[in-house]
Amino acid sequence: MTVISSEKDAEALHFRLVAEFDAGVERVWRIWVDRTQLQRWWGPPMWPATFETYEFEEGGRAAYFMTGPDGEKARGWWRITAVVPPRLLTFVDGFADEHGDPVPDMGETTATVTLEDVGGRTRMTMTTSFRSLEQLEQMVEMGMEEGVRAALGQVDALLAEDASA
Repeated sequence: MTVISSEKDAEALHFRLVAEFDAGVERVWRIWVDRTQLQRWWGPPMWPATFETYEFEEGGRAAYFMTGPDGEKARGWWRITAVVPPRLLTFVDGFADEHGDPVPDMGETTATVTLEDVGGRTRMTMTTSFRSLEQLEQMVEMGMEEGVRAALGQVDALLAEDASA
């Protein structure tokens, strides 16, 4: 399993997940940069993601949906606020309606992704910051941790494709 730790901090209003991968930082960075690769792991296996828009640059936007086993679509959006290759990505994200417009009552979160070399492997830290304790608790209740763990569980196979080529 690639996830080595997860922590919910109610006082700091964040959820942090740390994963390590048997690949260099530049290679792991590409799973964020390349839309095709991102789609292969962003959603959990039972809710695969499709990115309709993906502008990977500071100020860029992303619009996506995840399709559930019964065909239900859960939509989301990102506004990318920082890109520092190959080490840092931050974006504001939220839920979207069927037209791709933000759903205000679900609020926004801010995600910060950092990549660091740890002896030829890569440590990826994903921190999601919430606007309120209620929002954090709602997301945890909705299965955020399990969903992110399941999604990240797909990354090793994606990275291994390069190793076998």
